[in-house]
Amino acid sequence: RARPRSGLNGADIIYGLLTEGGMTRYLAIFQSEKPDMVGPVRSARPYFIELANGYDAFFVAHGYSPEAKAMLHSGVIDHINGIQYDSTLFQRVSFRKAPHNSYISYENIKKGAEMNQYSLDQSVAPLTFLSKDEVKNLQGDEPAYKITVQYHNRYSVTYYYDETEKHYTRFTDQEQTVDYETNEPLTLENILIVEANHRIVDGAGRRAIDITSGGDAILLQNGWARYVKWTNKNGRIVPTTSDDEEVGLVPGKTWIHFIPTDPGLKNMVSLSTIE
Repeated sequence: RARPRSGLNGADIIYGLLTEGGMTRYLAIFQSEKPDMVGPVRSARPYFIELANGYDAFFVAHGYSPEAKAMLHSGVIDHINGIQYDSTLFQRVSFRKAPHNSYISYENIKKGAEMNQYSLDQSVAPLTFLSKDEVKNLQGDEPAYKITVQYHNRYSVTYYYDETEKHYTRFTDQEQTVDYETNEPLTLENILIVEANHRIVDGAGRRAIDITSGGDAILLQNGWARYVKWTNKNGRIVPTTSDDEEVGLVPGKTWIHFIPTDPGLKNMVSLSTIE
């Protein structure tokens, strides 16, 4: 009911994490491109706030869990929320039904920052990227041209590597991830699939996700899979070697999947060398 979404194609980094009911929500981080419109905008969870803080981001959501509400009201991050700005900065679109119909434009994001005297001009420390020569010679532990992440029996996410275009495209239950306005497919240069401890913390099925301890991960680049570790470095989830050396990213866009350690990478992720 939320697909296709608006604005994801312009995000530099997208985190996908489970919320209630076995479904994922996304934290989209924009720096190099500014989306005209983003949506549907959903409610905050603590781990989204913590990950956004790793980039000193201006955090935009519509709603919150009780713990996320307490974090936001304590001032841990600059933010605006659709609870306070519904039908002003946030608009309810006619082509979606609630709760999937809250959208916001980049102009209104800027307006919200100005209204609350938040700055959008601070510089952001860069991630570690590979050089052109390093990308050209990049290989991994095994070829991987089709990668599927199976979320229990609810749905699956599959990535296909395009050898000609040198990027990945994304599908959910074989439905391609495209932009609502342009119908252009989402493309990615890096996919990092990490496993982390998940636990249910209340009767509504809300989760606590350990985004700090690190663990096993699979990094997909240039049609190759590399078995790495993940580390939280100053709030940012980055691929590392077993010696904690950061692994460079291919210049472009990155999707970071969090999946539960139970059932874990071995049971949730499958790789194919050909389609």
